[in-house]
Amino acid sequence: MEASKDISRLIEIMAALRDPKTGCPWDIVQTFETIKPYTIEEAYEVSDAIERNDMDDLCEELGDLLLQVVFHARMAEEAGEFTFGDVVEAITRKMIRRHPHVFARSDADTPELVKKQWDEIKQAEKHERAERRARRGVSEDFRAGFLGSVQRSFPALTEALKLQERAAKVGFDWSAPEPILDKIEEEIGELRAALKEGNHAKVSDELGDLIFAIANIGRHVQADPEQALRGTNTKFRRRFNHIEKTLEADGETLEAATLERMEEIWQAAKAIERAVAGG
Repeated sequence: MEASKDISRLIEIMAALRDPKTGCPWDIVQTFETIKPYTIEEAYEVSDAIERNDMDDLCEELGDLLLQVVFHARMAEEAGEFTFGDVVEAITRKMIRRHPHVFARSDADTPELVKKQWDEIKQAEKHERAERRARRGVSEDFRAGFLGSVQRSFPALTEALKLQERAAKVGFDWSAPEPILDKIEEEIGELRAALKEGNHAKVSDELGDLIFAIANIGRHVQADPEQALRGTNTKFRRRFNHIEKTLEADGETLEAATLERMEEIWQAAKAIERAVAGG
């Protein structure tokens, strides 16, 4: 079997890998649940390639992500649920339906009107999906209420942001960033109290409240908390790498270095960054 630019070849490869008699032993035993972490991981690797502006990696990572879609579709086909073709048909139908201003007659000729139209169509689709699920006897409890459209499968920080954005649509929101800062200070105080009590469950609960409030202020100042944290992660990697290289150059190791020594090099790394930024 040879590589091809035709999607049908990838589908054939996936079918061969899943063949119960001649397929790959690892691929054969996978399920939706066991593959799910890889799907999420591949989406993050696509994001990472974009952030690094590495087009070679982006091409490869998009392929890895596409493989995940084909993998899930193949397992669904084996279970008699749907095929890859059904997945393609569903998304093309959705895109055509949600863009009547492109594919049909529509008065939506501004970004605001397009967004309003999109939300209305999504709401109609939500009701249709609920009816289909009801006919199949699938519970809709996890989708109940105004916040039901926010998927629980999102990373927690992203879910928090989307819950806040959704609640804000009906006015349940802070009017300015300053009161959120007060809320953050309040949550820090409650976390301190929980730590003093030594109640692990309460500490976890208060920590969650604090992170939720921090995500909220990020939204209000137009700084996506996920991206802000990723920026800080990158900065931490860079500075810690500086510690590691400096210690190595001085004949020292991370394991043997004291916290004070590492902090000294960390501050040096910050000074270098400030000098570069200022210069």
